[in-house]
Amino acid sequence: MAMKPKLEGIRIQKIIAAAGVASRRAAERFMLEGRVTVNGTVISTLGARANPEGDDIRVDGRRVARKVKRRYLLLNKPRGFVTTRSDPQHRPTVMDLVPGVRESVYPVGRLDYDSEGLLLLTNDGELAARVTHPRHGLERVYEARIRGVPGAGTLKRLTRGVMIDGRLYSAAQATVMSAGRGQRGDQSLLQVALTEGRNRQVRQMCGAVGHPVVRLRRIRIGPIQDMTLPPGRFRDLTNGEVVALREAVGQGLRAAESVPR
Repeated sequence: MAMKPKLEGIRIQKIIAAAGVASRRAAERFMLEGRVTVNGTVISTLGARANPEGDDIRVDGRRVARKVKRRYLLLNKPRGFVTTRSDPQHRPTVMDLVPGVRESVYPVGRLDYDSEGLLLLTNDGELAARVTHPRHGLERVYEARIRGVPGAGTLKRLTRGVMIDGRLYSAAQATVMSAGRGQRGDQSLLQVALTEGRNRQVRQMCGAVGHPVVRLRRIRIGPIQDMTLPPGRFRDLTNGEVVALREAVGQGLRAAESVPR
């Protein structure tokens, strides 16, 4: 039986996200799938509200914690890992790379199985939602080793937009950083900046203009970058980095919470 939305309290998907269980989008999906209960009643209405201090809120039968210590991790993901908490094909996931983290963090956005580079993990659902939503325009910068050397016209095509399956894909910036001969022919290193995060976007765009990606690495997420973090290793963001990230997605008035060490 579905519960009628309360007029007071906090939206349930926001409570779930704030507790670090999942992002707000994922919480909404859980609600629509009938996996969320409040005081024993299934909640499937996205406008429903609850009191996180007094109501018994559960996802898949597990109670949502009322207060959760925030954790913000930066991982240098190597190739060969899936960007998810679990994988039905039993492939290695990025969670295997963050052992000993007691908080229930989850990856923010995605990096393909064959891609590498910087990835954020957190239990701050509100921040995760802002980082991944295209309306906040958070820039992500990638280095792509591609086949061939694109000319000025091709670079303009990437920034003006490429139609792929009826959708326009565009880069905020595309610059050739170097060019030389690779193991299997002429290759170049292309730096691409995106403000939207569609699935396999860099690979699809480069392939569409005739320069398939050989290797792809993300080197910056908004203000967050670290060229010294080894592949497969992670660290906590500093308080300053958390503040900068929040400012970049419009949360500048919120003070950063302490980052565990």
